[in-house]
Amino acid sequence: MGAKTWMLVLAESNARDALAAKSPLDREATQKLVDALFAGEKLESIADGDLSYTRPPDDEVHIGCFQGVSVVAAKEFGSDYPSKLHQRFIAAGGNGTVTLHAMHSVVDWFAYARWENGNLVRSLSLSPDSGILEDIGERLPFEEPYWSGKHPVVCGGNQKNAYPLPFHPLELGEEALMDQFGYRLEGSVDDSLFEPESIPLVRYKHSRPKRCNFW
Repeated sequence: MGAKTWMLVLAESNARDALAAKSPLDREATQKLVDALFAGEKLESIADGDLSYTRPPDDEVHIGCFQGVSVVAAKEFGSDYPSKLHQRFIAAGGNGTVTLHAMHSVVDWFAYARWENGNLVRSLSLSPDSGILEDIGERLPFEEPYWSGKHPVVCGGNQKNAYPLPFHPLELGEEALMDQFGYRLEGSVDDSLFEPESIPLVRYKHSRPKRCNFW
């Protein structure tokens, strides 16, 4: 698996339905949101990306506003402890739902958090090396088959090589993408899901201060 994400999805109601509707990218609303979330930072639009790449470099922010839903991808959402997300990001969701999704294939880490009306209802962060870093709130329905042992990781016949978690974090990460947003990054073709490449995002880059030459 090579999937990586660190993104925040702000939805008025159902993010999956709103994304699947594929409403046009609202560039004016996108600019307003990036200005609000990253106030005081010098960001310049460089090009368009899409939802298939939501783990941008540290000096970039990828963002898109659509009817009923907004997607923001930035390094701020790559924390091991998603429940500690800065309040300004949660407040941006208003009375709707804010969902954080982050995973990194190099260390098999996955983190997920969900706020409703500004209140944290679920936060999970885990990897095979670090174990369970956070497990706050009631497990959501899409998680249950994984915790109940229906998706074990097979490590061979040697008991000493038993996987330290009841499932692979990245598999749960892909399940979260499908259940909450209606797409996935890896796996077989599924006609019930949309292609993430069909959802555009505006790429912003932190502008470097101009150098002054003295001679």
